[in-house]
Amino acid sequence: MIELLLFVKGFCPRRMLPVLALLACFSTAAMGVNYITGSVRDQSRGEPAAGDEVILLRLDGGMQEEARAKTDSQGAFNLNVQYPHKPYLVRVFHQGVSYDQQASAGQVLSIQVFDAATHVSGITGTIEILRTGTVGNLLHVSDMVEIENESSPPLTQAGERTFEVYLPAKAKIDSVLAAGPREMGVMISAAPVPGELGHYVVNFPLRPGATKFAFNYDLPYRGHAAFQTRHAYPLKQMAVMIPPTMKFSSRSPAFKILPVGNSRYQVQAANHLLAGDGPGFEVSGTGALPSLGDQAKSRARSQSPAVPNGVESVPDRGALPSLANIDTRLKQTQPPSQSFVLGGVTSILFAACVLLFWRARKARSFSAAQTVAPRPRQGNRPQPDWKL
Repeated sequence: MIELLLFVKGFCPRRMLPVLALLACFSTAAMGVNYITGSVRDQSRGEPAAGDEVILLRLDGGMQEEARAKTDSQGAFNLNVQYPHKPYLVRVFHQGVSYDQQASAGQVLSIQVFDAATHVSGITGTIEILRTGTVGNLLHVSDMVEIENESSPPLTQAGERTFEVYLPAKAKIDSVLAAGPREMGVMISAAPVPGELGHYVVNFPLRPGATKFAFNYDLPYRGHAAFQTRHAYPLKQMAVMIPPTMKFSSRSPAFKILPVGNSRYQVQAANHLLAGDGPGFEVSGTGALPSLGDQAKSRARSQSPAVPNGVESVPDRGALPSLANIDTRLKQTQPPSQSFVLGGVTSILFAACVLLFWRARKARSFSAAQTVAPRPRQGNRPQPDWKL
């Protein structure tokens, strides 16, 4: 078309310059739709991450690799997109650890990575919740713990034993899940430590920020079970949730009943636990905790069509309930230390509900492999609350 205009009588090259510039912009924009570009920065060193491998994964009924690239000396990369209207995931490998970010065609990304080390200082436990109830002659336990990596300079702890957990000796693991900072959860495996019943290690990187683990397991149960807690890292808060029909007891003065304002479960909490052996406790009786999903549905039905009170809206995950359902008046009247626990219980249960929704949307999970095979279920036994 431009060639044709050149032959038009009275054509003036200077007048055509704006038109040519506009056509060039349109051409560049059209090309940009077919690419995802960005840069990777090593936050541990404060410099561009050169030579890192970048993989483009299409999230279309699973995860399909579509393109690969290497970051240049400035940490920049460019990936060709074949299906501009599909959702994508960009995965960067830095020193053997992956860092993920969702993306779409035409987007310019800025991805942070961190140097890896087998041992990192500044890692502590934020909160742990054991949510338990009976299912027939079994006691089902969902043990969720949040680990905070506050290393300075920021480093990722990576290796064969990044995290250790201590479960009852007769625990039969149903599934193990993990979620890195700002990432969706994945199924992982837990390896038993030879000669130490109940002691397991996992190989999942502890990136700077909060990493969540959930261990779902069953115990043989005849109306009574004893737990001896032990932690690999210092723990700020620990809470035990049981149905109102069950009883909690402990010889340790560390546990205090937590008024949560909900008659469907009871919570005992302990603060500021050191690494190593912690307080023991026992549970007895029978009862099932309300399903996290059922709580979400019942609250949604009881509220108006607008965003209801006590419900958080998370993009692409629907409405998620604030599961502790704690009256704000309790926060105002309780001592500061107990208010801190209340806030922690709310946040961790919210995270647990996110894990539940991730399970329902596993087709969009950031990992395609399930490394822990589920055991056959008995009868109409419900699914664990904190499964992906």
